[in-house]
Amino acid sequence: MSGPGKKVADLAFKASKNIDWEGMAKLLVSDEARKEFATLRRTFDEVNSTLQTKFSQEPEPIDWEYYRKGIGSRVVDMYKEAYDSVEIPKFVDTVTPQYKPKFDALLVELKEAEEKSLKESERLEKEIAEVQELKRKISTMTADEYFEKHPELKKKFEDEIRNDNWGY
Repeated sequence: MSGPGKKVADLAFKASKNIDWEGMAKLLVSDEARKEFATLRRTFDEVNSTLQTKFSQEPEPIDWEYYRKGIGSRVVDMYKEAYDSVEIPKFVDTVTPQYKPKFDALLVELKEAEEKSLKESERLEKEIAEVQELKRKISTMTADEYFEKHPELKKKFEDEIRNDNWGY
């Protein structure tokens, strides 16, 4: 087969090889998200399979001789002439060139957002660890120990005391 159907099937096949389904599945937290993800993957596989089987095969050529024997050559020749005279227009893709640059720009944006998200996740993980440590130690911690970890608060309190600012 040639033309747009084969092109779509080939692109879908290549896309399916580049998808890291296992990596994405590890990022899911809730059971509902896992169910939706499984549905998405199953649907993608079904569509991809349909594209591969339906559009990747060449149609079988017509055996005109078989029909000449059964029907007669006059009628078959008339159909063959009509069949040969029909010109099937070739598909011209005018949409992809318009949207390909936009899609590529979105991919770049996606990568940047992913990097930013990963950095923010790391920062939040550290903050969570600090809060959990503080929660464990808060009942036995002295003010000096707290101010050692938060020198900006110590400076703020010292400035308030020095300036005789007691908050009322």
